[in-house]
Amino acid sequence: MNPTTKIDFITTTNVQPPLLQRLGDAMQQHRLFIQGVQWFVVIFYFTLLIWPALLPMPKDYVHIYENLILFAQFIFWGIWWPFVMLSMVLVGRVWCGVFCPEGFLSEWSSHHGLGHSIPRWMRWGGWPFVAFVLTTIYGQLISVYEYPKAALLILGGSTIVAMIIGFIYGQGKRVWCRHLCPANGVFSLLSRLAPIHFSVDQKKWNQAPHRTSAVNCAPLVSVRNMTGNSNCHMCGRCSSHRNAVTLKGRSVNKEIISISKNDANPWDIALLFLGLLGVATGAFQWSASPWFVSIKQRLAEWFIEHDSFWILNDDLPWWLLTHYPDTNDIFSYLDGFTILIYITANTLFIGGSLLFGLWLSGQLLKEKAIPWHLGYAFTPLAGISLFLGLTALTLSLLKAEHIHLMGIAEIRIALLTLAYLWSGYLLWQKIKLASKVTWVRQLMALATLLISSSFVALSWIMMFFIW
Repeated sequence: MNPTTKIDFITTTNVQPPLLQRLGDAMQQHRLFIQGVQWFVVIFYFTLLIWPALLPMPKDYVHIYENLILFAQFIFWGIWWPFVMLSMVLVGRVWCGVFCPEGFLSEWSSHHGLGHSIPRWMRWGGWPFVAFVLTTIYGQLISVYEYPKAALLILGGSTIVAMIIGFIYGQGKRVWCRHLCPANGVFSLLSRLAPIHFSVDQKKWNQAPHRTSAVNCAPLVSVRNMTGNSNCHMCGRCSSHRNAVTLKGRSVNKEIISISKNDANPWDIALLFLGLLGVATGAFQWSASPWFVSIKQRLAEWFIEHDSFWILNDDLPWWLLTHYPDTNDIFSYLDGFTILIYITANTLFIGGSLLFGLWLSGQLLKEKAIPWHLGYAFTPLAGISLFLGLTALTLSLLKAEHIHLMGIAEIRIALLTLAYLWSGYLLWQKIKLASKVTWVRQLMALATLLISSSFVALSWIMMFFIW
């Protein structure tokens, strides 16, 4: 063997796969360990969900570490959900594939279920939007962030329905996660920004032996045709399949920019504009808004003037409207009605402005139809807006513990600035790629969309710095 051949041989045999590829392969090879983690999360989840609901609410001041109800509240709404949302942007839907108790139990029940085919009605593309909106509004009416019974009803009820759907439909699949989960649409949107994904090499796939066994993809993704993160649960089962699937890094902007006119789904934009930036923002802000109080007072005066005193009744059970006499927290019909009005008005104002801006930008770009694909550029704004709302709950819980963190105002301003710079960059890139009009029209379309989204920042500025 000559020296050159010897060097080539040593170089070839000592080459190690990239770190991300090795991590993906490890997830594929250690499925039992991941299942053990999932069962642990299930036990932890049900413990914090069920046990606090059986306990009386604390009447006197106690610390989080002294009371299970407050501890569970902090874990679920102060840590769990904010950082699940953040994880979507950082590592894709790893939460779904490795940690989510609901998805795991739905798949587990599907392995032991009836295996019926998925009905046509369940495949309707609007379910992620409808499920998110209804769950969010219902959660506000029964104060899901404050009371363990409400959390048990919404989170526990969702888990039970997920298991029932899994038992009836599919065979070892996550039918619930793919079609009906209230968080699926949100996760699908945010995960498009993740800097890692499972990449499929079509050339290697086609060169592999045809007798290779298929991957059991629980969320029903066509692995061969997978090009992004939106539906992939990042569970690692397909890693190195046919020597073509690899966990790799990528630009955080790549998937959003690559969404073409033909790939755009109007339901995604409805979830972005009306759901995340409309309904969710209103849900986070109504309790701090003086406008809410003003609307409620005006409505009360109108009903009293018309001798309609029924609106002041507060006799609905807690699972329809917040009703906890022991803590002096009771919603009247008027409270519930005002919450619905406030969230609806917020949704129509913010979401309507964004939709109008999208239509107007289409006119400037001489698009024949509404340019839905441009709406995906607002994913960073929606994600950061959601994170701001959820962490506001975190900070309020810490404040009750007399823990005051420094620099919160500056961090919030920085996050809002990042959201607009990031979304603006994505918008500009998509406008340049998709339109053939002059740069003046392109700049006008960009300005139109950014101005139409300015009400989002204004609403957070009002909540954090004015109200």
